[in-house]
Amino acid sequence: METFAIARVQLSFASIAATATGPERFASAFYTTLWSESSGTRELFPAGMESMRHRFTTAIGWVVNRLTDFDAVEAFLGQLARDHRKYGVRPEHFRAAGYALLFAVRECTPFILWTAALERTWAEVIGRLVETMATAAATDDLPAVWGATVVGHERVLPDVAIIRLETDTPIPHYAGQYMSVQIPQRPHMWRYLSAAIPPNPHGQIEFHVRRVSSGWVSPALVNEVRVGDRWLIGPPLGGLRVDRDSGQDVLMIASGTGLAPLRAQIMEMAMRGTNPRVHLFYGGKYPCDLYDLETLWQIAMTNPWLTVVPVVEENENPWWHPVPVRETPKGLHRTMYGKLGKVVGQFGTWSDRQIQIAGSPSMIRTTIYALSAAGTPRQNISFDPL
Repeated sequence: METFAIARVQLSFASIAATATGPERFASAFYTTLWSESSGTRELFPAGMESMRHRFTTAIGWVVNRLTDFDAVEAFLGQLARDHRKYGVRPEHFRAAGYALLFAVRECTPFILWTAALERTWAEVIGRLVETMATAAATDDLPAVWGATVVGHERVLPDVAIIRLETDTPIPHYAGQYMSVQIPQRPHMWRYLSAAIPPNPHGQIEFHVRRVSSGWVSPALVNEVRVGDRWLIGPPLGGLRVDRDSGQDVLMIASGTGLAPLRAQIMEMAMRGTNPRVHLFYGGKYPCDLYDLETLWQIAMTNPWLTVVPVVEENENPWWHPVPVRETPKGLHRTMYGKLGKVVGQFGTWSDRQIQIAGSPSMIRTTIYALSAAGTPRQNISFDPL
């Protein structure tokens, strides 16, 4: 597809995302059309759709912005299609979704931008996306879900838990990926979590979860999960991975439980003899938010390729967590103070690094802005869209 045609599609979607109500209206138009035009599809989705509508709009935006790199788009859509098998989605459902997507784009794009040529271009793009997903779902021979048993649940902060599981059979994934999980306390609701340890032949997985007060699932994950609970886990997703053949060193930036996928990769690298240099900036508001800092320090003390830079906004813990602030071990990087993105950006351009960012959507946005303002090429930066 010509660059000019792709640019028109990107402009069209940007006009939808630019307004406060545009993304919600777009997602609602899509799902309403899908359910009305394809009988039985409503039953495939949970009753509460707020988070799913947000993830849908985020995923579409990620794909549209990368249409010039269709290999990356194809890999992402293939993962997403395989993940949707857990809902009972079949290949024909993706084609119905294509019709609904074209309707939603037409409905929500400003009238002044919508032309017959733009509609043809969108139809071509959507057709290619749909066939990619339908083919991936139809040809996948792995299970739609895996069963797992909770073997450990540790509250490391009032709102953060580390949960350890053993799967019935190992899930074929790599360090840096995330998965959707369904817990017995919230049936039919799925939550995406990143594995915090690399894969192993025993099927052991560790997830780090922060409670979100407005969330449906995270409060149950932190407060209600018990050893012995049985979970369902969907197929692995995500593209965070260190390219060992690029010759580039690595910059990793994490806040809160966003540390998990980066931690898993660092642990896997620690099993190898030779690695690129890794600078990890690990941030939070209070020192206690860096709940796994000691693990990172232990790895750094025996692996000179790893530099861990703690970053906090306050130099003391809050009143509700009156724990003394830990001293930095001799020879390791001292704690820095300020907003995470601003601290990383003040080092100038990181144009010679492959960069991974993991954390909340707002943290990712502000950090990308700070890096870009310092001269870091956008194509060097990786993050997971969901």
